[in-house]
Amino acid sequence: MATRTSGGGARTGGAAKKKAPAKKAAPAPPPPPPPPGIFERIGDIVFRVVKGVWLGLAHAVGGVFRSIGHGARGIHPEHRRDGVGLALLGLSIVVAAAAWGDVQGPVGDAVTAVVAGSVGRLDVLVPFLVAALAVRVIRHPDQGDATGRIVIGSVALVVGVLGMIHIGSGTPHPSDGATAMRGGGGLVGYAFAGPLVDAVTKWAAIPLLLIVVFFGLLVVTATPVAAVPDRLRTYLGFPGGDYPDDEPYSDYPGDYPDDYADDYDDVPEETPPPKRKRAPAAPAKEAPAAPRPRGRKSGSDPIEVAAAAAAALDGTALPVPGARTRKAAPAVVDETRSAPPANPLPPRSEQLRLSGDITYHLPASDLLKRGGPGKARSQANDDVVAALTHVFEQFNVDARVTGFTRGPTVTRYVVELGPAVKVERITALAKNIAYAVASPDVRIISPIPGKSAVGIEIPNADREMVNLGDVLRADEAVSDQHPMLVALGKDVEGGFVVANLAKMPHILVAGATGAGKSSCINGLITSVMMRATPDEVRLVLVDPKRVELTAYEGIPHLITPIITNPKRAAEALQWVVREMDMRYDDLANFGYRHVDDFNKALRTGKLTTPPGSERELAPYPYLLVIVDELADLMMVAPRDVEDSIVRITQLARAAGIHLVLATQRPSVDVVTGLIKANVPSRLAFATSSLADSRVILDQPGAEKLIGKGDGLFLPMGANKPVRMQGAFVTEAEIEAVVRHCKEQLQPEYREDVAASGGQKKQIDEEIGDDLDLLCQAAELVVSTQFGSTSMLQRKLRVGFAKAGRLMDLMESRGIVGPSEGSKARDVLIKPDELDQVLSTIRGE
Repeated sequence: MATRTSGGGARTGGAAKKKAPAKKAAPAPPPPPPPPGIFERIGDIVFRVVKGVWLGLAHAVGGVFRSIGHGARGIHPEHRRDGVGLALLGLSIVVAAAAWGDVQGPVGDAVTAVVAGSVGRLDVLVPFLVAALAVRVIRHPDQGDATGRIVIGSVALVVGVLGMIHIGSGTPHPSDGATAMRGGGGLVGYAFAGPLVDAVTKWAAIPLLLIVVFFGLLVVTATPVAAVPDRLRTYLGFPGGDYPDDEPYSDYPGDYPDDYADDYDDVPEETPPPKRKRAPAAPAKEAPAAPRPRGRKSGSDPIEVAAAAAAALDGTALPVPGARTRKAAPAVVDETRSAPPANPLPPRSEQLRLSGDITYHLPASDLLKRGGPGKARSQANDDVVAALTHVFEQFNVDARVTGFTRGPTVTRYVVELGPAVKVERITALAKNIAYAVASPDVRIISPIPGKSAVGIEIPNADREMVNLGDVLRADEAVSDQHPMLVALGKDVEGGFVVANLAKMPHILVAGATGAGKSSCINGLITSVMMRATPDEVRLVLVDPKRVELTAYEGIPHLITPIITNPKRAAEALQWVVREMDMRYDDLANFGYRHVDDFNKALRTGKLTTPPGSERELAPYPYLLVIVDELADLMMVAPRDVEDSIVRITQLARAAGIHLVLATQRPSVDVVTGLIKANVPSRLAFATSSLADSRVILDQPGAEKLIGKGDGLFLPMGANKPVRMQGAFVTEAEIEAVVRHCKEQLQPEYREDVAASGGQKKQIDEEIGDDLDLLCQAAELVVSTQFGSTSMLQRKLRVGFAKAGRLMDLMESRGIVGPSEGSKARDVLIKPDELDQVLSTIRGE
């Protein structure tokens, strides 16, 4: 047993204590060094004096240059760029004087030695090249990428020419003297021609240098190699040039400044632009760091605070503090984003072959109108910034507005917090901010994804329209040729939003009346007609309201006439399930996992039917099912519709079948849990309540939208929704696109789409003397919402045969659904529709 000793209080376990080892003796300290001699002391003093004088001179010279640098830092960036351009212009004058004139002295000799020694006989052209670069920098200071491209191309061009000149002059060597080198291509020409001649002889070096010259011409003119023949035909006036001279080329079709026309002129559009991530149309306006508010001081004025915030964002100087004169904030001229070109895009030139050797032309892009350039900043934005700054100062919140990104509908203001400031301080001021900016639709994002900042989204007082044609002309849409790519709109940063329905793979669109849901559906269908042929995408349109989708009746993409009867819509969904099963049978039999792979193998001739089979294989088109009002279908046949939707959404992705479900009543009895679980992508427009927003997005936010296309897009896999303004397409544009498609081809309808899966039971519809009894049975079933034959036996005191006949009569009149064995039948009529049903039974 362990015991505690009385002396040291240490615990022992019954074992004898070990003796501590003896301490080793500390080593003897080293002897002190001998004192320095007199000569060593004098040397040390001299070294320190020289070091001090040198450091003093270095600090003085450094201070002079640092003062010059601090002074240059205050110069506006445009002035600094102008200074670079003017310096290049001055350099060209000096080089011209040395190359063309007879400048004597060290400057002339140095310039001649450097220029003529480097480029040889081309020294007379150097002043032109430097002057052209100077003009370019001065005229287009904001086009650094294009200027860099032109410089790189010019360097390649000059290098190739210098190499050929050097070879033509006999390939002189530096050992031959400076005069011989200047008579050829100079040091640059020798550097590129000499090794080539030594390695592959001059007969192979000259073609290689010609390739370098050709590459330089392509880079300078921004011309791809594939576009050279068409461009030459256009310049020479021969037929076959598909692109007129006045059609500029751009990496961003439909959205580039007019100044870029000089750099991208006459380049054919058939060359696909490089793929890139979607970038906003205009960057956020970052404001210079303003002093953080620390509370109201005595003598401060709210108007001065507002003016200070506006001036801080504008970059203008503020008046000296202490002046008591109140001045309004300086007026700010509206800044617009890059305007689209004035000329329309060239017509689509592809001719697509359909089955049966039919040539199909996609609709021309000029059928969809262009919109004006979007604003990047306006006076309304500066007023909001001033109001936000004033609110933060009133409530002593250490925060400031550091910038904003303006979209067509709302602007997101970026707010950065000071140290030890809770984010809740900002979110708690939501109502005060709404009061200050005079808008109830204020949405706070904390934090902005990817930034250490809080976002405050406030509607624009000067709202802008987003046209469908602009979105389809954007780089995001042009660079992706997938037939299921559709245009959605513009996000809060001004960037275009497109989506591939094949990757979603199903989407739920919901919103209150007038929120923009129908416009979104029109945009989806029009996008498909503009980009896809009937052999690529087929449509099933369900329109229980009978008025929303009538404009698309008769287009060749339809696989069945537009369905307006909810019962037929339920049958069409069951047909989609059968079509999905048939496609999966083919995929399993031929060993493919996706319909795209199956179609590709079929078109390349890799698939053949088994011997003796009379079936002819054909590619499967994408099948897009659009339901404009899901609530009507769920009221008529909720169980059948839900079962079909769930089965399609669970399995149909690999079969190329995709659903778009739209509703203006996103309640839990319409958008059930099974439907939500299998429809991963959501698009919510303005809703009437927070509960509806949670049904659509599983989070709040849609109830704060302002309507008319303002929406939240939550694609599959995204953590937070994207605020966007839906694209709008007019009825005239829809009519023009539909007319073009109808003139190309007539629809080929499938007769089995609306046919039921089994034979429908023939029911006697003659009521006879059972009219009153049938009315009682209908009232009983509808009021209890329970369709049971045994219940009718008990309640009405009739036999089994009579109760079964009454149930069959109610089925023939759409009151109850078909029999499902021992289960109770589905009641298809709501209690508020009972009077109308009874009137119909009585013949009133």
